[in-house]
Amino acid sequence: MNPLRASSHVLEHDFSLSASAAELDSLAAWRERPRIQQPTWPDEDARATVAERLRQAPPLVFAGEVDQLADRVASAARGEAFVLMGGDCAETFADSTADRIRNKIRTILQMSAVLTYGASMPVVKMGRMAGQFAKPRSGDTETRDGVTLPSYRGDGVNGFEFTEASRLPDPERLWRMYTTSASTLNLMRAFTTGGFADLREVHAWNQGFIAGPEYARYESLARDIDRAVRFMAACGYDFEALRSVEFYAAHEGLLLDYEEALSRIDSRTGQVYDCSGHFLWIGERTRQLDGAHVEFLAKVSNPIGVKLGPTATVEDALALIDVLDPERRPGRLTFITRMGADRIRDALPPLVEGVRDAGAEVAWVTDPMHGNTITSSNGYKTRRFEDILDEVVGFFEVHEGLGTIPAGLHMELTGDDVTEVLGGVGEIDEIGLERRYETLVDPRLNHRQSLELAFLVAERLSRRA
Repeated sequence: MNPLRASSHVLEHDFSLSASAAELDSLAAWRERPRIQQPTWPDEDARATVAERLRQAPPLVFAGEVDQLADRVASAARGEAFVLMGGDCAETFADSTADRIRNKIRTILQMSAVLTYGASMPVVKMGRMAGQFAKPRSGDTETRDGVTLPSYRGDGVNGFEFTEASRLPDPERLWRMYTTSASTLNLMRAFTTGGFADLREVHAWNQGFIAGPEYARYESLARDIDRAVRFMAACGYDFEALRSVEFYAAHEGLLLDYEEALSRIDSRTGQVYDCSGHFLWIGERTRQLDGAHVEFLAKVSNPIGVKLGPTATVEDALALIDVLDPERRPGRLTFITRMGADRIRDALPPLVEGVRDAGAEVAWVTDPMHGNTITSSNGYKTRRFEDILDEVVGFFEVHEGLGTIPAGLHMELTGDDVTEVLGGVGEIDEIGLERRYETLVDPRLNHRQSLELAFLVAERLSRRA
């Protein structure tokens, strides 16, 4: 079953869409826990009205798809596949257009082709898409020129414009988050099942991008794939399976009002699934054991991730496993490490060793973006591409040294030619940041930098073959 091919059969048999309040009552226990990074809605009646509309709306994803992804993540944890998760730091309603969605999907497809061919390994493809409309912030308010307003928490909560009206949290945005996610998923389905993702179109995926050294390298790889395809054709291979790909939707499960309202009961098993996305993760700022996010996500059956920063301890990791994965289900839990290039070689080994020695099987994925954020001399929030590469290399070195499995890569990227991260083959400098700095929150790799990184990871993975 393709995870992005919806059907009336799945709708009818996978979920009880009008599950009683009693069946979902236990999910609401998060409201009794400390709530971090949640907006203060100014009108509780308005919030409750939107939440009820979401409870009555069709699910965005289905139990069978979610279970299939758990199987794929379990394969990656065993070293039989590799997870590639990428997309915007925070989606916006204005940028959820067909062209931008296509370019992100195309970038992930190109990266996965590089990884699959270079490392002879299946790639589990996930987009930070169709739900990544909220971000945690370091403070509840922002002050400019003596004016203090609520912080921008993503389009799912409020607006970026620095005005009182824009920054007021609006629960109607949760409904727009749902409808925009639905349209994004529809486009993802079209692109990944309608022939666009056909592996025989690897050359076409390069069209429309600015030429550069990494494209010549990609074209060389595409020619190799063509030759392999022609060989298989001569052997009588049926290429129908190449026409579509599995492509999953992932986001941070941050806005718990939204996540609770989109949870459903699987009528086959009676299990609860969060139907806002296939894969959800808990952030570094919201992973408190007694907190609302851990309480909520412990009760849904989706595969979930937890971000671990350099201050995370073995005790933290083991306690999270006990709460979030007490049955030790393969594919259930992923640890996404975000250490920083200067910390990963020291901070990661104790965590990996402690989890390994405890006999827990989790998927280890690296997020080399969030631990490497700096501010340029001309005031831009940015990252150095060399630091991102170094953290990825450090991640592989740690696992190679311990004999454990580096299971995946978690990136903030775009398919557009933005200039938000310093360095890379385009040699973006601080002045270059001014050319096309578009992100509203965190800097993203552009398409060229993403491809460059994919080649590096493929080389590291090939050593495991």
